[in-house]
Amino acid sequence: MTTNTSEPCLTLTSPADILAAVPYLVGFHPADSLIVLGIAQGQAKVAARWGLPFPPGTLDPLAALIAREKLAQVVVVGYGPGERVTPAVDEARAVAARAGVEVAEAMRADGGRYWSYVCDSTRCCPPEGTPYDPTSSRVAAEATVRGLVALPDRQTLERTLAPVTGPVRLAMRRATSAAVAELTSGLAADPDPDAYARRFVTGGLARLHATLARGDRLSDADASRLGLDLAVIRVRDEAWTLMDGSHAALWKDLTRRLEPRYVPPAATLLAMAAWRAGDSVTATIALERALKADPHYSMANLLMHALQNLLSPGMVDARLPTPTELDTAMGEPHIGWLVPLLATLDDGDQACA
Repeated sequence: MTTNTSEPCLTLTSPADILAAVPYLVGFHPADSLIVLGIAQGQAKVAARWGLPFPPGTLDPLAALIAREKLAQVVVVGYGPGERVTPAVDEARAVAARAGVEVAEAMRADGGRYWSYVCDSTRCCPPEGTPYDPTSSRVAAEATVRGLVALPDRQTLERTLAPVTGPVRLAMRRATSAAVAELTSGLAADPDPDAYARRFVTGGLARLHATLARGDRLSDADASRLGLDLAVIRVRDEAWTLMDGSHAALWKDLTRRLEPRYVPPAATLLAMAAWRAGDSVTATIALERALKADPHYSMANLLMHALQNLLSPGMVDARLPTPTELDTAMGEPHIGWLVPLLATLDDGDQACA
């Protein structure tokens, strides 16, 4: 998973500096991980992280990343015991060699010590490892001043996207139940289901635009209704075409508050916003939330594939249709657009009661 590390800039002059910077580049203190920093024109341009162990071929996309970003050097850091880290570091070094880039440093960190794979001098790289403290270094202080954050671990980051609980969850369930009842009764009362679908989509698009323009936190009723709106692909794709960094807070809030069956659209939109901002770790966690709720949700699977293959979000942005193109491609709204939503409601009425 890649993270754009171009801003803000930290000055790294030693292996200990690199180890102090990595948690701020990936957003948390890694464990059982392989990190590859890509360097171009003397600056770390991207950071990629993989959990250890990983299956053969996992690092294959790294060569394409090196070529696409025109990297001149890479730094490889493995976290964990040698029997787990060394094969992964060796594989990363082999990919870099085939891609024709220099491995400026390769090391393993574990238990507050690090070992270099490229230095064989016992004076600077003793067999017992070199002690380091990533939390008290100059780099850590600079990163904090510049607004960078390093959470204790990935699980802490996952909790920032976890579903709400307690009274907030109960209130959302009640609001969702009311939104479901309004939708189903409206459809039952309309003699023209296709006309109802057209009004539903038109209203959903209007609510989406109004919400994005306001930018404030939605009430339970408004959040529940927007969750139903986003379950229609035409509305969700409108949100995608309008994607802006300022929308991430909305998608994060909905990812946490919506009932599980309505989470995939909002979580996938959050993933796209995070990915475009260079935060691929948050993007991955959001996609995991989406796919846990619906393993077959196609947009989430496509984005996960892009992240795992270290693609650039610009490659996706370049292919985004305009709202007019969406209308042309999808045609006139009809009741078939609401069938998946209605099936979901039938399956989940009890959960909303």
